[in-house]
Amino acid sequence: MKRSLAAVAALVAVSGCTAQAVDAHGKTPPPAPAGRSATSTPTRTPTSTSTPEDGKPDAPAPKVLWSRGDKGTDIRELQARLHQVAWLITAPTGTYDAPTVDAVKGFQGKRGLPRTGRLDTVTWERLRRMTHKPAAWELYPYGGQPAAPPDPRCMTGRVLCVSKTSRTLRWMIDGRTVSTMEVRFGSQYTPTREGVFSVYFKSRYHVSTIYHTSMPYAMFFSGGQAVHYSSDFAARGYYGASHGCVNVRDEGKIAALFAQVRNGDKVVVYW
Repeated sequence: MKRSLAAVAALVAVSGCTAQAVDAHGKTPPPAPAGRSATSTPTRTPTSTSTPEDGKPDAPAPKVLWSRGDKGTDIRELQARLHQVAWLITAPTGTYDAPTVDAVKGFQGKRGLPRTGRLDTVTWERLRRMTHKPAAWELYPYGGQPAAPPDPRCMTGRVLCVSKTSRTLRWMIDGRTVSTMEVRFGSQYTPTREGVFSVYFKSRYHVSTIYHTSMPYAMFFSGGQAVHYSSDFAARGYYGASHGCVNVRDEGKIAALFAQVRNGDKVVVYW
């Protein structure tokens, strides 16, 4: 028995993970279809004062798609794309606000387009060519997605049911959800393992011996990977990642979870 405890302690002593920066990697979508052109051109006469010197009618102005005050998922996608090219620093909100206006103006001016601050078809096509379709976490970098349905393996016993799809953790007992919380995972180079595990060690004030960072309320389930509180996740949301651990950013929720979870409780990590 003493040897087993010593082995566990040795394993934990060399384990641990911490936050790391991560970039979004997606495929560049095909160019957006050009905006609808006007179906007719106003008739001009040679004597009209509005006729250009070359005798050709003025080109119609591009159609405005969205402008200040608009709201919705389309605005959230616009903001995520502006973030990708570093014109918008704040996270998407779904509201076309003052920072979004300034970001659009900056993007337009840099590319020789009229600095209107309104998102027209020409600006949108140019932005789409330079960016990729935002992933769900880019649209909701600070959470907000509902928890995914629990995996069938979560429906019996005491389970930490962790969905990579919705980035949520359900604490379940005999098929009943006791609490839910938002989580994040490791990057593509240090992925969080998937499968069925068990909590084998708990450490309230754990500090990673590898990265020398705090891992409060750590509940280890696979080698050095644990469910634990992350102040970096609380501050940066999904613009960061762990080195394989399951990060929780709500300290109150994970403190309550830590008090309830026992060694031997099941952990299910799934898509």
